Amino acid sequence: MTAPTPASGRVLVVGATGFIGRFITEASIEAGRQTYVLVRPGSSSPSKANTVETLQKKGAIVLRGLINDRSLVESILREHEIEIVISAVGGGDILDQLTLVEAIKAVGTVKRFLPSEFGHDLDRADPVEPGLTMYKEKREVRQLIEEHRLPYTYICCNSIASWPYYDNRHPSEVLPPLDQFQIYGDGTVKAYFVAGTDIGKFTMKTVDDDRTLNKSVHFRPPSNMYNMNELAALWEKKLGRTLPRVTVTEDDLLAVAAENCIPQSIVASFTHDIFIKGCQVNFSVDGPNEVEVGSLYPEETFRTLDECFNEFAARVSKKVNPKGEVAAQNPMMEVIAIAATCS
Repeated sequence: MTAPTPASGRVLVVGATGFIGRFITEASIEAGRQTYVLVRPGSSSPSKANTVETLQKKGAIVLRGLINDRSLVESILREHEIEIVISAVGGGDILDQLTLVEAIKAVGTVKRFLPSEFGHDLDRADPVEPGLTMYKEKREVRQLIEEHRLPYTYICCNSIASWPYYDNRHPSEVLPPLDQFQIYGDGTVKAYFVAGTDIGKFTMKTVDDDRTLNKSVHFRPPSNMYNMNELAALWEKKLGRTLPRVTVTEDDLLAVAAENCIPQSIVASFTHDIFIKGCQVNFSVDGPNEVEVGSLYPEETFRTLDECFNEFAARVSKKVNPKGEVAAQNPMMEVIAIAATCS
């Protein structure tokens, strides 16, 4: 296998204001690439507006438009001579990527496309509904990419390096527990946890590496392979105290998934697939069209979950009183700040 070439191609990131998209955009800029971000026009939430402003200050070139506007996307790809397109759009916009794929095909000059995967291997994972619908949509995008013979890389980065709640929108938005642990099943099924900064860093290493062309790239750092019991023990070590444990059974998770309350039910269905069925660990990465990222870049290290939990604990200690209760002064702003720092 040949070594990757130096960073040079112009990058377009779609979904840059999301959790994953922000880290990818920052990593692209840090790699010295000319980086464009396609941002939805019109009003946006204050947090997304702040993210756009931050990325722009760091060097991103902001373009306004929608990925399902084919003529606009084609114009952007041609005018700015985009060579690498990375999509990190959210679940509600997954199928909009079909138009993006058609635009990439029509222009014919994009050297690599990374669709919005950034989770589990779609060929191995099999969540219950409603998570299954999202995976079917992602598989539809894959199918069109491969039908058009576009050069691609699929990023299978597994779980975010934070506590895996089953009933929250995104695990990065919430601190590890301070009252009790919810353990899925018997707590022995393992998963891989990857910091947001590492998702960005390693993703950008793959985008023009010939060894990742038309392959699935798996993020499986051995140092960050934990089950729920081990996660709880790690967090107790950081807190310096023990917390009670409550079992969340397989039936409990399936019941939440069956409620079809979005996004909580989707998160519950993925949690079931990870911590009950073992979708991240029940296979080997040894197929002809897949590779483990650590084998490609052995000189690069992953940020450990232990380090991430150290930072959570350091920030929590400033907000917790002697009884172990979170201080009342605007705790949600602290949670958001900690999540951004530790990811």
